[in-house]
Amino acid sequence: MAKSKKSKKHKKGKEGGKELRTPIVSVMGHVDHGKTLILDRIRGSTVVDKEAGGITQHIGATEVPITTIEKICAPLTRAKYEIPGLLFIDTPGHHAFTTLRSRGGALSDLAILVVDILEGFQPQTLETINILKRFKTPFLVAANKIDRIHGWKAHPNEPFIKSYSEQESHVQRILDERFYEIVGSLHEAGFSSERYDRVSDFQRNIGIVPTSAMTGEGIPDILLVLVGLAQKFLENNLYFKASSAGVGTILEVKEEKGLGITLDLILYDGTIKTGDKIIVGSLGEPIVTKVRALLKPRPLQEIRIEERFKKVTSVTAAAGVKVSAPNLEGALAGLPLMVVADDSELDAMIADVAKFSEIEIERDTIGVIIKADTLGSLEALAHELRREEIPIQAADVGDISRRDVINASTIKDPLLSVILGFNVEILPDAVDEIVKGDVAVFTDKVIYSLLENYEAWVSDKKREIEEAKFGGVVRPGIVKILPDCIFRQSKPAVVGVNVVSGTIHSKVRLIRGDGQRIGVIKGLQSAGENISSAKVGMEFALAIDGPTVGRQIDVGDLLYVDIPEQDARLLEIERDSGVLREDEIEALDEFLKIKRRDDPFWGK
Repeated sequence: MAKSKKSKKHKKGKEGGKELRTPIVSVMGHVDHGKTLILDRIRGSTVVDKEAGGITQHIGATEVPITTIEKICAPLTRAKYEIPGLLFIDTPGHHAFTTLRSRGGALSDLAILVVDILEGFQPQTLETINILKRFKTPFLVAANKIDRIHGWKAHPNEPFIKSYSEQESHVQRILDERFYEIVGSLHEAGFSSERYDRVSDFQRNIGIVPTSAMTGEGIPDILLVLVGLAQKFLENNLYFKASSAGVGTILEVKEEKGLGITLDLILYDGTIKTGDKIIVGSLGEPIVTKVRALLKPRPLQEIRIEERFKKVTSVTAAAGVKVSAPNLEGALAGLPLMVVADDSELDAMIADVAKFSEIEIERDTIGVIIKADTLGSLEALAHELRREEIPIQAADVGDISRRDVINASTIKDPLLSVILGFNVEILPDAVDEIVKGDVAVFTDKVIYSLLENYEAWVSDKKREIEEAKFGGVVRPGIVKILPDCIFRQSKPAVVGVNVVSGTIHSKVRLIRGDGQRIGVIKGLQSAGENISSAKVGMEFALAIDGPTVGRQIDVGDLLYVDIPEQDARLLEIERDSGVLREDEIEALDEFLKIKRRDDPFWGK
């Protein structure tokens, strides 16, 4: 991983008018496995605390100079490196972001796949590996959270190989067992792998680096492997002509005080200069404008949260940069920015940029309406809805408007008369329209929370619809007469009961386990108050018109709701529709056993 032979080639490249650009590294993996925390350890920041739900929801960029890397890696090696540093892209963590991660993967030269060493591979981990396979991106695995292994003694910021050697043998054994589970999972995914310090050929084997984002252990090892991979395998990809026209991807569109609308950009090829003519992607026609100013964050600062920028006249790839220019209203995150070197190519370049702004989301005749803050987020949300087989009628970028609500109100299916908004606002005129109608609107800054809330609402709505449909149907239920709770023996009998399963209402008949009818429920009372119904687990006083305690009923008896045959037939048909709870299904089955003891075809 030292420079040796590379120095000569690098010199030759510079003589040919080329320079070695900063490699771009994506940090990828399952939600909550520690991606942003690993970067925080490298840059000494706390970006993770500023993200919605602690999850990165937009691609961000952080430039780490080679001098910082050399300092962190000093305990492992004193080698000097050729590359200028590393530019990290912190990709969104949730599995819904396959589309954005795909862009991150395509943009990246290298990747870190972060895996919780205790949880192992998750569905999103495999999705990430498939993306890396598709783009043939070299990667290493950070087996994170080693500090949570029972008995682990932390050695903050030390290389893993040194910290590991200072652990008790039984702790090393536990780590090795967890480690080789990850090796096995990688083998199933088609990769040979080993702990990084045991790998002799990184083209044949994936290096795994055990790490702790909390303590910083293993961070030097990660950087060492990344720089080594970059210098060994990416030489041809990293050389470029600094004089070539810059090309980048818009990370975020922001309004900055004194600057107006600005673009946070990852420049991944060429150079961009103040005064350059640029083409910027938007949902409408691409924007043609000129660069008014270029601002760079300080080293180790994440471009999305930097407050102090340095004004520069030019920026060379790869870098994160803020671009100020006129007429940027309508520019959209996730779309390209291209520098125009030759006006004769302007029309062709505009056409190329326009292709990126097309919303390629399959739409259904009837479905939910989705809104998001960026095209990538919109595609990601649509991707997740497709996975869940939820139809989409309309999809667009921007805040939720009155028109969206009116369109949703025309959808007749109550489960689809819904608007799902990711990281967007509800405009005031839309709020007024929502109050008037029956449209359900869900917004969130975390996609998985947005979908969970919608799915929970759908479940409740289905039950509400079914309960309305079966409102007049007698529901199954079983009660048990409690000891020392005989308040009145007859006319009516008043006894304390516990609901064993199902639901109990007043004015329904009760039978015993032998099928004998014993009376009609006259009322239910709990804590001195009348109640309309009782569910499983509740204890209350039950008034029954008909029986006498000690004759027809007694302490310990199970009493069953006597369901009319027509109602029982309907309930059995709809038993799996969600109208009945599990305990109500149990009560129905017990009741049917009693009724079919003498008539096997009862209720069929």
